[in-house]
Amino acid sequence: MRSVFELLRPHQYLKNGFVFLGPLFAHQWDVVTLSQALLAFLAFCCMASAVYVLNDIMDIEADRAHPVKCRRPLPSEAISLSTAKRLLGGLVVASVLLSLLVSGWVTLFVTAYFVINIFYSWHFKHVVILDVFLISSGFMLRILAGTVGLGIAPSAWLLLCGLMVTLFLGFAKRRAELLMLESTEQGNGRLTRRVLDDYSPAMLEQFIAVTAACTVLAYGLYTVSPETIALHGSDGLIYTVPFVIYGIFRYLYLLHHRSKGNDTAKDLVTDRHLLVTVAAWVVSTLWVLS
Repeated sequence: MRSVFELLRPHQYLKNGFVFLGPLFAHQWDVVTLSQALLAFLAFCCMASAVYVLNDIMDIEADRAHPVKCRRPLPSEAISLSTAKRLLGGLVVASVLLSLLVSGWVTLFVTAYFVINIFYSWHFKHVVILDVFLISSGFMLRILAGTVGLGIAPSAWLLLCGLMVTLFLGFAKRRAELLMLESTEQGNGRLTRRVLDDYSPAMLEQFIAVTAACTVLAYGLYTVSPETIALHGSDGLIYTVPFVIYGIFRYLYLLHHRSKGNDTAKDLVTDRHLLVTVAAWVVSTLWVLS
């Protein structure tokens, strides 16, 4: 069972929390909406695990040559390939059934997420820059599931902030992978993603700087937007901006000085500074919006 959980990566379910952003910022906290959001969350949890299983199946030979990924359940043969395929099918079916309980839109977004990841695993993860945009698209589909899928009109600011922060995390992940290779004597192209051959540290640092700045700028402008103030009846969201800035700076510190950034969800639950920052942002946001 430990190997199964490792294959499904349940700690990554934190990323599916993007589904709840729509109800949170739209002031739709009624039981029906939150119940539907929870079902959409669970649908993405099942589909996300299916995607991880799919990736591990397609990358099994490359992972066997990787200094870290070789210890994963499939390349280490802790789980058989046939068992992984059965898990994949069951997770996809469970995800679709859960999404159908919410709306056709959620089913469309969940299915699109799976299809995009099929193409990503097949070829596009080797295409520089586009690989990170496809990763970001998965988060955007979660946001759309939590807005359009629940009958909530998506905010342009919410979509822009989501795009910028997920691009930031995607490029930071690529930088972390390069840093990991730089710290090993086996850093060559066959041991990791081929796409890293097309990235350079200087280029990634520029991408990270641009997306981090755009994240702060987009969120800051959202908090002072007249539409936002009118919707929430308060201009207090501006006081949550420092938490966003500190969280980004802390993440950059972990990337460069603690060898983090390769697994965002794990970094969030293991770093006390990030945990406190996210908790403070959630509490302060709820206090302003309530």
